[in-house]
This record gives sequence, C-alpha cells and structure tokens, in this order.
Amino acid sequence: MEQPGDDHEVSLSSQPKKLESDGLTLENYDEVNDSPIEEVRLTVSIKDNPTLPCLTFRTWVLGITACATLAFLNQFFGYRQNALSLTSVSAQIVVLPLGKFMAAVLPKKAVHVPGTQWSFSLNPGPFNLKEHVLITIFANAGSYGVYAMNIITIVMAFYHRQIHPLAAMLLTLTTQMLGYGWAGIFRKFLVDSPYMWWPANLVQVSLFRALHEEEVRPKRGLTRLQFFLVVLISSFAYYVVPNYMFPSITALSFVCWIWKHSVTAQQIGSGRHGLGIGSFALDWATVASFNGSPLATPGFAIINISIGFFLVIYVLIPIAYWTNAFEAKRFPIISSHVFDANGGKYNVGLVLNETNFQFNQQGYDDYSKIHLSIFFAFAYGLSFATLAATVSHVALFHGRNIWQQTKAAFQDKFDDVHTRLMKKNYDAVPQWWFYSLMLIMIGLAMLACEGFGGQLQLPYWGVLLAIGIALFFTLPIGVITATTNQQPGLNVITELIIGYIYPGKPLANVAFKTYGYISMVQAITFLSDFKLGHYMKIPPKSMFLVQLVSTVVASSVYFGTAWWLLTSVENICDPANLPVGSPWTCPGDDVFYNASIIWGVVGPLRMFSSLGVYAKMNYFFLIGILAPVPVWILSRMFPEKKWIRLINMPIIISGAGSILPGSTVNYMCWITVGVFFNIYVYRRYKSWWARHNYILSAGLDAGVAFMAILCYYTLQIRDINGVRWWGLALDDHCPLASCPTAPGIKVGDCPVFH
Repeated sequence: MEQPGDDHEVSLSSQPKKLESDGLTLENYDEVNDSPIEEVRLTVSIKDNPTLPCLTFRTWVLGITACATLAFLNQFFGYRQNALSLTSVSAQIVVLPLGKFMAAVLPKKAVHVPGTQWSFSLNPGPFNLKEHVLITIFANAGSYGVYAMNIITIVMAFYHRQIHPLAAMLLTLTTQMLGYGWAGIFRKFLVDSPYMWWPANLVQVSLFRALHEEEVRPKRGLTRLQFFLVVLISSFAYYVVPNYMFPSITALSFVCWIWKHSVTAQQIGSGRHGLGIGSFALDWATVASFNGSPLATPGFAIINISIGFFLVIYVLIPIAYWTNAFEAKRFPIISSHVFDANGGKYNVGLVLNETNFQFNQQGYDDYSKIHLSIFFAFAYGLSFATLAATVSHVALFHGRNIWQQTKAAFQDKFDDVHTRLMKKNYDAVPQWWFYSLMLIMIGLAMLACEGFGGQLQLPYWGVLLAIGIALFFTLPIGVITATTNQQPGLNVITELIIGYIYPGKPLANVAFKTYGYISMVQAITFLSDFKLGHYMKIPPKSMFLVQLVSTVVASSVYFGTAWWLLTSVENICDPANLPVGSPWTCPGDDVFYNASIIWGVVGPLRMFSSLGVYAKMNYFFLIGILAPVPVWILSRMFPEKKWIRLINMPIIISGAGSILPGSTVNYMCWITVGVFFNIYVYRRYKSWWARHNYILSAGLDAGVAFMAILCYYTLQIRDINGVRWWGLALDDHCPLASCPTAPGIKVGDCPVFH
C-alpha cells in the first residue's frame, strides 16, 4: 500500500467556477468558491489527502472501545441522583495517544484471514486524522444516550411489570436506527448544501486540526494544541471546586441572602427556582448545561435566544403570575411538578388503576384536576408555538431555497469546495442502503409493539403515524439545527397527538413519543455526523458503516447496562425503600414516569380542553404559525437590511425552553459568555476567535468531564463528600422561592399568606 504523503494532498480552492447570473460577483467569488459561511472559512481546511487509510484495525478497536465505554458510563450514571453525561470530546482526546501508541508498537506485517484471500495490516502507518475522526464518530454514538431506556425503566421499576427482553431490545434498536432512513432522504439538503453548516461541528473540527496539524508557535504566544492543553488543565484543576468543595457556586443568588424572609424577593432573585435577577455562577458546567456550549452557538442565535428568554421570564411570567392567571399564586412560580387544587403535589395514585393501567375517572372526579406552575403551563404553550413557527418560518424563509436545492440535489449542482472535493475523491452512499435499512426497522418496530402480547400497548398504526410525524418534521427542524445550533423537540406534540387519539394507555403514549421524537433526533444526529465527515473529507461509505456499527454497539451496551442494573439493584428508582444514602434514585426517569401519567393516563383532553385548566394554551399554535409572517414581510420590504432575516421566531419563542429541567442561572451565564465571545470577541478580535474559540470550548468541556469522573471514582463512590458546611449544598439557598403566595395555601415550611 502506498504510504500517504503531502504530495497527495489536494485543494480545489482555486478551481475555476462558472459565474451564474444570480447575484454572484467578483467581490464574493472567492467566498462562494470556498464556503459562503465565514465561520466555516475560518475553521475548516480546504485540503484533502485521499490516500490516508480510514477503516483500519486501530479504528475498529479504539472506536468500538470508546463507543462501548461511553455508553456504559452514561447509562450507569443516568440512574444516579447526580447524573453525569460524558461527551465524545473526552474520547476524542484520550484516543489520540492510544492511537499513536498502537502505531508505534503493532507489527506492520499483513495478517491473512484463513480460508480467504483477504488480508489487512494491524499497522498501516502513522495514526492519522481520518482514523481519529471515525473513532470520534464511534464515540458520538455512545455519548448521545438512548431515550428508549426510559420506557424500559418505568415499566420495570415504576409500574413493576415485566417486559420481554427481546421486545425491549427491539424497541431500543429500532428507535435508534429508524433515523437512518430520514437521513438518507434529506442528506442532499442538509449535508451537501454549503448553507447548512452545522455550527456545533466546528468545535470538533477545530480540535482535530489543533491535535494533528503541525503549527509554528507564534512569538510570545501558543500553538492551538498548547492553548488547548492549558485550557484543559486549568478547567480540570478548577472544577474540583464547584464539583466537590464548593457546589453552591454553581448558583449564587445574592437577592435571597439579603431578603431572607421575603417570598417575593426570593422568587425574583433565585437562580434555581425563580426569575434569577442578580444570580450568577462560577462554574463552566452551569454555563454549558442544557443549552450546550455558548461558544459553539452563532452570535445571531444567541441574540434570538436572549430576546425570547427576557420576554418570557421578565415580561410574560411576571405579568401572568402577579395577575394570578390560572390561579398561579397557589403554586411555585417555576416548577416542573404537578399539583392539586390546594397547592400540594399531585397524588397520581388516586387517578390511576394500577392493576389494568387505566384512568380512574371516579378517583379523578373526587380528587382534583391537574395544575401546573405558571411557567410550566406557558412552557407547554410555547412548545406548541415553537413547532408551528418552525414549519411557518422554514416555509417562508427557506421554502424557495429548499425547492431550488431539491432541483439542484437531483442535478448535483451544490458546488462549494468541500462538496467538490468529496465528489471528486469518494463514492457516495447508494440511496438503497438507507431505504432498505428503513424498511427493515419499520417492520421490526411493528413487531416490537404488536408482538410479545402487546406489552407496549401501541398498535401498528401508531408506529406508522409516529414515523410520519418524524419524517415531516426532520427537514424543517434540520434546517433550524444546521444553521442555529438549536433543535426544537417533538416530545410534547407527539404526547399531545397520541394522548387525544389513544388515551388511557401510558406505555402506548411513551412508545409513540419515542418513535416520533427520537427517530427525528437520530436523523438529525446522523446528518450532523455526516457533515462532520464532509468537513473532514471522510469517505461516505466508511462513515455509513461506522455509524451503523456504532449504533448497534451503543444500543446493545445501553440496553445491557440498564437491564443489569434494573434486575440487580434492589428497589432501584424507589427512594422511599432504598437504603439511606443510596444514589439509585433515577431523577430523569421519575419525570418521564410522571409524563406518562399526565399525557397517557389523564390525557391532554383533561388538560388542554374545556375539561381542563389550560385550554387557552391551544391559541399558541395560531400564534406560532403567524409569528414569522411580520418578519418575512419586513425582510421583503427592506431587502437591504440584512439583519431582519436574522430574526428567527422559532428560536425566540423557544428561547426559554430549557429552563425546565434547567434554571434561570444557566441562561444568565450562557447568554453572558455567548455574547462576550461570539459577538464582542468575534467582531473585535476575529483572528484570535478563529484560532482559539472552538478550542477553548472543547478544553473547558473536557476538563470538566475528566475531573467529574476522577472525583466520583476516587471520593464520591465511597461516600466521601467533603467537609460539611454552608457551601456544600448544591443549591442557591433560596428556600422560599418555591412557596405559593395565594391566601390560605399551606405547603411544607412555607409561610401562609392572609
């Protein structure tokens, strides 16, 4: 095999390109010839070496190991009180020295497979960039999580029922792999198009280049790799403070400390349970939780999110709460729990017949309707509006482009430098690969739901309807994600639809949600990985094979880990019966279980119709459809004002969407950091931003992950939790922020108003 070398490296940046009469001029010729997106031009290399080996022995060994390790750790930590999510950035860093070590010690002699003429080399040369990318794609599959594990957990640990292991495994595999079909259908639009640039991928691209490219250290400066190591070590060393020694600095709410006995002041000032005015944190994990790294989010998207956040939290919610809309003062101002009419937590046992898992109408009539905190109620309404606005926005702003791209896709007219390099050097994945896999997964999904005694309660038509919803929304949500790094979800709309059509079936509700929501999410994930491979010039067939194998490996390990814990840890997910100090409380699965009661048993008919309290939330569908129209009209009236087109109504409406399960302090910190780096630094110090911004994000993430693992396995696993003092609480010390303010309502230790 010919050894790769620099003489094979090619670049098409100067390749002639025919100028069309669509506004392309000599001034912007170079930008379009490279990439029309400035962040991509500043980050992604336009060179390729097609002779580099990709699917090597090292790729398979390190890739499968990284995938299985992350899958095991994420599922293991997922059941614990302090859940820890490990990203592929950690594996991306760790496998580099391992790959170089294997390249140094493995024999180079070819290995022949007995009985065949096929042979391969254990060591085809130096560990290279493309092997590293494919190993990271493996790790991505292990880091994303498997949503179907929530279903298996609530069946076994909350409903205390049995589920056939083959049915559970098929549910796991099909929900994870159905998205391949949608990815194959839409990859021409969402991968080949240079305008679909997937901002989050630029973090990994920048880190890959820092780790592999030789770079001369600037005078009195650092190379990108040196800068990354400095950030990594600093983040690693510092995170012991918020993670172990002083957890209270993850949310500092000074207003609460000043007015210790005022419910209103703590509602206003609490960063954990209130509006968060004046709250902040000294912790990168607080910044990057729930919304992802602000350094990987484009500046215009940060502005849109900020506008939505401030309008909802500081205009809509205060007005609604202090005018007592929906009797809001009976409940906390921000909470994800459900309540009865007297302000107490809702006793779901009174409305559910647990023997047949059917809704208990008599118990419901004798007890209470479901009530929500004012923010939780509007969160559902805003999620309705977001979904409607996503369809409207994409149709108005991108409809013509999608139609043109549809024609261009069939005629292979996408022509930026990265697409030209991929078409010149590599064969595309045949479409029938995607379609065949999709048909197989649809058949297995119906078997999982209809077979095995109908344990999952969902009939075949429910599977097909969920698949149709996912297929319809993949393109518009893919456009939003590929351009803004924000991904509206389908979890609420899927719960709503099946809750109306097929009420009283909690497992059918969550199965439908998973097929409708997660198959779309998986399609977006696959497309994002395809775009990463597109930027890094990975052969598409190698990408497809790695994604396929890694999804099977990750699904199997997630399932095996969950099944092992659910069958071996006594009273798992049951805090009332667990030993004192046991970490197996399953907080995420508890929320999922309650959602199955609300949407599957009680149902949306008794919440969002005249039978419930929140029927007016349905108007948000209309608000969402109409919201992008004024912006579109203004953009047509004033085409010279480019900033108008940057107003993204789906992102504005969903701006505060992650406050539950997050909090306002997460947003305050995220917005502050994002505005500073991706607006101020990007404009004033663009050369520094181009070299260091994404590497800074990767270093901060990796340092936090490594220290969290170290703390857990050396200290916390042995119940060594540090010196007991005021700052050890993972709380902002605002105990009154969750209290009701309506007269006569008595809840816990809260004061009673008269």
